[in-house]
Amino acid sequence: MAKYTRIEVFQKMQETGVVPVFYHSDPETAKNVLKACYDGGIRTFEWVNRGDYAHEIFAELNKYALKELPGMILGAGSVVEEGTAAIYIQAGANFIVSPLLNENMARICNRRKIMWAPGCGSVSEIGKAEELGAELVKIFPASEVGGPSFVKGVKGPCPWTNIMPTGGVDTSKENLQKWFDAGVTCVGMGSKLFPKDIIEKGDFETLTTKVTDLMNTIKKIKKS
Repeated sequence: MAKYTRIEVFQKMQETGVVPVFYHSDPETAKNVLKACYDGGIRTFEWVNRGDYAHEIFAELNKYALKELPGMILGAGSVVEEGTAAIYIQAGANFIVSPLLNENMARICNRRKIMWAPGCGSVSEIGKAEELGAELVKIFPASEVGGPSFVKGVKGPCPWTNIMPTGGVDTSKENLQKWFDAGVTCVGMGSKLFPKDIIEKGDFETLTTKVTDLMNTIKKIKKS
């Protein structure tokens, strides 16, 4: 059962400004990455539904977070249908992120009061998602559907829309500035935040520093 309400999750995503997107087949590596993100100031974390038994690793990771990382909010991403969403909800997922728009997923998440962020690539899809109760929509792949200019275009006629781009976002100030200037609520970030060499070496201190720098950059951008 989710510990945090859908509004609490949304507010924390908005406040933090970034949602890490990560998967690893080794539970201990996943815990170390989660801890590095936590120590760097991040409070929302998207576990990617990738690979066999990904939901089992998530359950272990969520138990670890609840015990050791107070305030860290875990959710599941790359979920494409309601059956898998239900499995993650049962494991305590506080939010569900999808690369696509699936009405059945909306129903199951709404029934359990779980925040649902569907993937959208057009204004019509965004409008449909909002009709179905999505507080936040994911644009994916963000760099391919139009980048920051797409976000700015959507926010013109629909200033109430909350957008999280994923794909095409990196840790540089220049890149982040463009997205936040366009009006995003937060950004999703995967491989650009988790370089393969750092993960393979288990250099989690460097990862913590990288996350801290990212958080400082986003804070400065949001204040400017």
